[in-house]
Amino acid sequence: MPHIPYSERPLFRPGPRTLNWLIPLGMGAVGWALYMRYMVVEPTLVALACEAGLESSGCYGRAAVLALSLWNVFGAVALAVALIQFIAPGLATFAVGTVFSAFALVFHNEIAGAIAAMMLILSFARPGPATA
Repeated sequence: MPHIPYSERPLFRPGPRTLNWLIPLGMGAVGWALYMRYMVVEPTLVALACEAGLESSGCYGRAAVLALSLWNVFGAVALAVALIQFIAPGLATFAVGTVFSAFALVFHNEIAGAIAAMMLILSFARPGPATA
């Protein structure tokens, strides 16, 4: 594989086939996060049932989301992956960054999620990996 100078590499641009699964992935992440927040985490009846000892997947998911949100894990992961994406753009890091950025924005890590989303957008102006 010949070495392509950095300035001659094409910009990072996912193609149409890639977007066919990136868009549903992002929408699914936002949908799941909204469902968890407004149907499992915030309702008082669900909170009372889970705290009373109900053992269900919803209660386990609620506990996991609350613990991860308390420690700002969604925002930290989104920022870390977005920084990697900004330095060396790639499809996998863009997908993971999109998902965790959506989680961070919905689960009260707004600042970290917004900065991560901005860095993901800025990664479109960076040259992608050498393909020739």
